[in-house]
Amino acid sequence: MKSINILLIEDNPGDVELTREALSSGKIRNHLEVVSDGEQALDYLRKQPPYTDVSTPDIILLDLNLPKVDGREVLQAVKSDLNLRQIPVIILSSSEAASDIQQSYDLHANCFISKPVQLDRFLDIVQMIECFWIDIVKLPGKG
Repeated sequence: MKSINILLIEDNPGDVELTREALSSGKIRNHLEVVSDGEQALDYLRKQPPYTDVSTPDIILLDLNLPKVDGREVLQAVKSDLNLRQIPVIILSSSEAASDIQQSYDLHANCFISKPVQLDRFLDIVQMIECFWIDIVKLPGKG
């Protein structure tokens, strides 16, 4: 079975650990990389130093409210780049604002998920993301 590369763009260390925990207990082999702000995310995706040797992610989990470069700007950059636009971008945000949801889809997010407050529900959501986007959906280059 092939491994799936996931890039998590998240500035909250607690959410990073919860996501890591949920993915590690899942049934799909994955490799999780984490960056904590939008500037690092763009450098990572463009393979600029210090990320020159990283693999292109198969899936991006993106928080909207990030330091340095906002998640919306990261989303717009990804979906405007011919080399990156095919990567599914899943917005995983604490926002439930209709304007954030609409803007994310306008910028071509593949889906928008509001982070639940309850720990068990958060873990369930991440595992559902894994199940759907890795086990069910056919990703480019993954056959």
